[in-house]
Amino acid sequence: MLKARDIMTASPVTVAPDTEIAKAARILVERKFNGLPVVDDSGRLVGVICQSDLITQHKKLNIPSFFTVLDGFIPLTSMSELDEQMRRISATIVKHAMTADPVTVTPETAIDEIASLMVDSKLHTLPVVENGKLVGVIGKEDLLRTLAGA
Repeated sequence: MLKARDIMTASPVTVAPDTEIAKAARILVERKFNGLPVVDDSGRLVGVICQSDLITQHKKLNIPSFFTVLDGFIPLTSMSELDEQMRRISATIVKHAMTADPVTVTPETAIDEIASLMVDSKLHTLPVVENGKLVGVIGKEDLLRTLAGA
């Protein structure tokens, strides 16, 4: 059975947490990537920045609804959700817009498990990590290429 190491892109293009959002967006568009791994100076995976993370910056801010009790306002949704939305909308660098601690696989993960993860979790980019370091990335196109060759 094929494993992640057989279909991954080794030595993928990455960005650092302090990369400007505009630069990450240019890389995604120019290279036709769905997502980019975000790595620190030691090559440790710290997140993934995806097209959807960048599109989030342009969405409408959902102001929470409140109800009044004894002249006090009580939010119907978590204020931390509003804080998170504000952080992502106002992001100027990757670390403020990325998905931290993303779902990952190892080089030994079977291709059927990778396909299930991508479909069930609606993921387009899966980092491949070994001993805490990024060693590759698998995109939906990598899976399709494998299926087309089968």
